[in-house]
Amino acid sequence: MASPNSRQEMIDYCLRSLGSPVLEINVDDEQLEDRVDEAVQWFREYHPDGSRRHYMSFELTQDIIDNGYVDLADDSIQTVVRVFPINTVSQTTNFFDIKYQMMLNDVTDLNNYAGDIAYYEQMQQHLSLLDMKLSGIPEITHDRQGNRLYFYLSSEKLSVGDYIVAEVYGIRTPDSTTEYNSLWNHKFLKEYTTAIIKRQWGTNLLKFDGMTLPGGVQINGRSIFEDANNELEQIRTRFREEEDVGPVFFVG
Repeated sequence: MASPNSRQEMIDYCLRSLGSPVLEINVDDEQLEDRVDEAVQWFREYHPDGSRRHYMSFELTQDIIDNGYVDLADDSIQTVVRVFPINTVSQTTNFFDIKYQMMLNDVTDLNNYAGDIAYYEQMQQHLSLLDMKLSGIPEITHDRQGNRLYFYLSSEKLSVGDYIVAEVYGIRTPDSTTEYNSLWNHKFLKEYTTAIIKRQWGTNLLKFDGMTLPGGVQINGRSIFEDANNELEQIRTRFREEEDVGPVFFVG
């Protein structure tokens, strides 16, 4: 099948691309599984299509407040981008709050002033700046290896039952879902997996490099190994030039 939609179909596609069944591809089944895992891991880590942005919410307990961190309990989380201010998540506006009064006084009476969209946008940015200065943005640290989200806030600002809402990037869902299955047919993933299996094939044959088989055929595992390395480098170079979104810079 030229359009694989499962793990096994991806393996079969890669073997056919390397010449199977006309040629015998000397790679063990377990090695095939390992190389597919390696290719998928690289795809998830670096390719923009290997991850997705979503939001997660956590209800605060006394243990979480005392420890100062949240156990994410989800090893698919790659990066935590930001955490929304807790008081904007769980609390309603207080008319006697100093922040609310200062923001209210900065808004022009709309009954006496007909501003355009530019004025509205400027005012929204101004109010957002006031909110950030008066309320602040929670400082966080994401420990990916420990799978924890640390937050640095005074315990007086936290209450049991409050919620933390985090914007995160996570790897695609397990391959039992339709969403993930569609990625098996991703052009980059197919090419990368084929090349990395080819390198394993060459690695296996290096031990017999130069050996002459009956009929005068000589094994040249080093050539297969080097060709695969060159193909992998070309794929990665093309990825960096055409598909990599690069680092994200925050200017302000």
